[in-house]
Amino acid sequence: MKALLSIFASIFMAGCSVVGQSNVETAPYSLLKTDKTAKIEVRNYDKMVLVSTNMSGENGYSAFRKLFKYIGGANEGATEISMTAPVMMDDKSVTQKGTEISMTAPVFINESADTSMMSFVMPKDFTLATTPKPTDPDVWVSERKDYKVAAIGFSGTLSDSNVEKHTKILTNWMAENGYLAIGEPVKAGYNGPLTLPMLRRNEVLIEVR
Repeated sequence: MKALLSIFASIFMAGCSVVGQSNVETAPYSLLKTDKTAKIEVRNYDKMVLVSTNMSGENGYSAFRKLFKYIGGANEGATEISMTAPVMMDDKSVTQKGTEISMTAPVFINESADTSMMSFVMPKDFTLATTPKPTDPDVWVSERKDYKVAAIGFSGTLSDSNVEKHTKILTNWMAENGYLAIGEPVKAGYNGPLTLPMLRRNEVLIEVR
């Protein structure tokens, strides 16, 4: 289920070319520290508006479908978020069309929280007030401010073994550099499923102070 969910989450990234190129807007942040050898950065996301839903237990695929419906128009105003990656879904329940808004990378998957979540980042010009309200009560909009994280980048897939390996590298680096974790690891995917694994951009982020 986790491997399947990673594939579905990555479908939302417009970078579905085999060479990993993407024109998708990425969530802006301030770079506080970088370790190019370890592919680790300490960042501060000043503000992010997230659209999220629960994905605990066996609800991973259900979470994907709920967010797919949201960006397809299941929101007040029937606003449609444009997709440039091919999403193969046979779902005719979303029929309304509205103003297109660009998707933003990455997709966040938090499987370590008390209630696991999948979240999409809204474009930077969106605010909590202007983000369309979901019509599904299981989907919600929230805002993160001053989100300071240590992030490690890696290629390949978002498999459990790959994530576990790089999470360990990241936590060891944090301990050696005086950063205290105040949150659980979060997975982030940037590329579509057609991108060659060695050219994919994946990350694990841990909130720090």
